[in-house]
Amino acid sequence: MNKGTVFIISGPSGSGKDTILKEVLKKRTDIYFSISSITRDMREGEVEGEKYHFISRKEFEEGLANEAFLEYNKYLENYYGTPKAPIDENLALGNDVLIECDVNGAAKIREKMPEVVSVFIMPPSFEVLKKRLSGRGTESAEQIEGRLNAALNEIARANEYDYIVVNDALETAVSDFLLVMKSQRFKLNNQKQLINEVLKNA
Repeated sequence: MNKGTVFIISGPSGSGKDTILKEVLKKRTDIYFSISSITRDMREGEVEGEKYHFISRKEFEEGLANEAFLEYNKYLENYYGTPKAPIDENLALGNDVLIECDVNGAAKIREKMPEVVSVFIMPPSFEVLKKRLSGRGTESAEQIEGRLNAALNEIARANEYDYIVVNDALETAVSDFLLVMKSQRFKLNNQKQLINEVLKNA
């Protein structure tokens, strides 16, 4: 059995990354989606185990001491991290793994797992990005400006990724992302076991 592949998906606020991710997981129910551990309080509408595992600061720091996280970050006194054990378990079973993280988290994961496949979700233009962020109508002009600056800083690091998927039309972007995942199955490194089995039984 071939080992699974780890796919990283990143993208700035306004790129539509979360929507693409939701559609991809609907179409590929065999993928293991990595659920981050987090120490902040659960917000209204959030569900334990859906996108985050809500754990105590003590539990998280014990995990850090035991090297239980593939990557982690600290923001506003709260820890966020990617648990390592379930990823290793799923890869060993031959399952593909999908990790959603920011550009810093992706860089840390690549250091530990150079074989990961990384995909950056890109807006088609700056104007579209600005329109998407402004269209929410829930933030002040100052907050939107902050999000735009953060988005541009992330986009400036898009060249660190293996693939760029442009989200102009959702259906096309989802299809492109799934195509990236499918193409990895045909790479030599993922087919060596099959080659060896055929030769062994010849």
